[in-house]
Amino acid sequence: MLHGWDNFFIMAGTSAATLIGLLFVAITLRADLSTPRGVEATHAFLTPTLVHFGGVLFGCLAVLGPWPSAWPVGIILGLYGLTALIYQFRVILVQRRIVGTLARDIISPDWLDWTLFSVAPVFSSASLIAGAVGLIAGKSFAPYAIAGAITLLLFAGIYGAWDLTLWIARNRDKT
Repeated sequence: MLHGWDNFFIMAGTSAATLIGLLFVAITLRADLSTPRGVEATHAFLTPTLVHFGGVLFGCLAVLGPWPSAWPVGIILGLYGLTALIYQFRVILVQRRIVGTLARDIISPDWLDWTLFSVAPVFSSASLIAGAVGLIAGKSFAPYAIAGAITLLLFAGIYGAWDLTLWIARNRDKT
């Protein structure tokens, strides 16, 4: 059912793996974020970004495996989508707490930030679950839903990494 999608998933997985490496480089350049406020604020936004890239890589690797049928990959993607959805709700709560109490003076996300930090990953997880169910049921929309989820999560991760990099550059003296 996913025949013909190989190049898409190879490109998305390669992009995610490369961006994980670049994210490590960016954080290494700012290794002095070791104050409690800086560490907590960075973890609230850095870790989910890393998880987004890891999710893209995981999803692409799962799809590209030589499965005998659509069932195993559908189950794997469905379980991953459900886990990612639960994780994202936890992330939203942590990020809201960080912004609301701990680091208001050093973090002030706007509506676009919240859309890409919170809403896009939730939609991505929902799309992945729908695609997984569609894959198991043999529906023609399944590859599109899975590809849409991967794409949305990749762009949410790119935005998160960019925003985090800008935040680190702007807040050198505030943490």
